[in-house]
Amino acid sequence: MSDRLAVLPQYLYPKQALTAFAGWVARGERGALTTWIIERFIARYGVDMAEAVHPEAAHYTSFNDFFTRALKPGARPIAEAPFVCPVDGAISQFGALTGAAGDQVFQAKGHHYSTTALVGGDAQLAARFAGGSFATLYLSPRDYHRIHMPCDGRLMRMVYVPGELFSVNPVTARGVPGLFARNERVVCVFESARGPFVLVLVGATIVGSMATVWHGVVNPPRTGQLRDWRYDAAGQAPIVLRQGEEMGRFLLGSTVVMLFPRPALAFHPDWAPGRAIRLGEAMAYDTQLPA
Repeated sequence: MSDRLAVLPQYLYPKQALTAFAGWVARGERGALTTWIIERFIARYGVDMAEAVHPEAAHYTSFNDFFTRALKPGARPIAEAPFVCPVDGAISQFGALTGAAGDQVFQAKGHHYSTTALVGGDAQLAARFAGGSFATLYLSPRDYHRIHMPCDGRLMRMVYVPGELFSVNPVTARGVPGLFARNERVVCVFESARGPFVLVLVGATIVGSMATVWHGVVNPPRTGQLRDWRYDAAGQAPIVLRQGEEMGRFLLGSTVVMLFPRPALAFHPDWAPGRAIRLGEAMAYDTQLPA
């Protein structure tokens, strides 16, 4: 009950307006003021700038430039594993999809949501993951905010799903039912050697926008309408991304949710909810193949 009370103000304050304002501030190029804001942010959240290609706050012309900063080559080695962690952050939840239809994603104690809701209402797409696996990964403000590929994949589809802009921190995950299927999100559908997988970028309060490497900024605009892009048309040049390559980024932090098909993956034995994770570490193994 305490978590629900803690998130009650989020139902009341103007999340869309706050997010639009934060996006405007983050895009601004204001010289010394921008540098001052970045320096305060680094100090407040303990950001490790030693691993950035450009460690000096004054290098960045806008807060967005800083927030999506590149890391030095070799800062995140890619493990020799079939599936690697796509982000820096912390594990929210992971495991097998449950329920009679094998379509329930565990959010937090007392809360599940369906894969159909997560992907924007497309039951046919969601059915491809029945009995499969999911992983939900939270990116805090201090983390590196580019998202990379967990395995090789060919892009088939991208769907922008309008929605709420609740915070996605652990308290909100415990207090808001169906949080990740309610918030604004970008659903990226790939085909891999193992079959399809989905990588969902979930928006949140003051997440100014989300972007992918093939499209650029997806939002704004926020029109309130679902948008669907297809990349599998005959004669269209395929978009193929290799394991470890960048696929997108958050302009201010949020959460990534992944879906994988049956049979369920065997996640790394060190994984546990709340554990810190780093891009490129071994995430999971195919139960049909040797680890």
